[in-house]
Amino acid sequence: MTIEQLKQFGADVEDGLKRCVNNEALYLRLVGMVPGNASFQDLQVATKAGDFDKAFSAAHALKGILGNLSLTPLFKPVEEITELLRKKEAADYTLLLSEIEEKRQVLADICAN
Repeated sequence: MTIEQLKQFGADVEDGLKRCVNNEALYLRLVGMVPGNASFQDLQVATKAGDFDKAFSAAHALKGILGNLSLTPLFKPVEEITELLRKKEAADYTLLLSEIEEKRQVLADICAN
């Protein structure tokens, strides 16, 4: 994984690096941990089960991680689903869950290189 690949993905790398005191190795290590974060699976399972408390908790955790690392393409749909889940209303979350999974997989592919 390279900084350039993350830029092409749409990450605000400069902002993410600032949060990591411009330590590129630290930033890349933290980004590399994101795709395997258990909160992605927790979000999928809990949302589909209608467990809005658990789904909100997972989404909120992801929102913080993604925001701090400035992984904008993933942050935006996670932020959106977080706010919807905050209301604890039944809704069709399928499109947002699919978008999150698609972007997570793109990031996983980048991290694998």
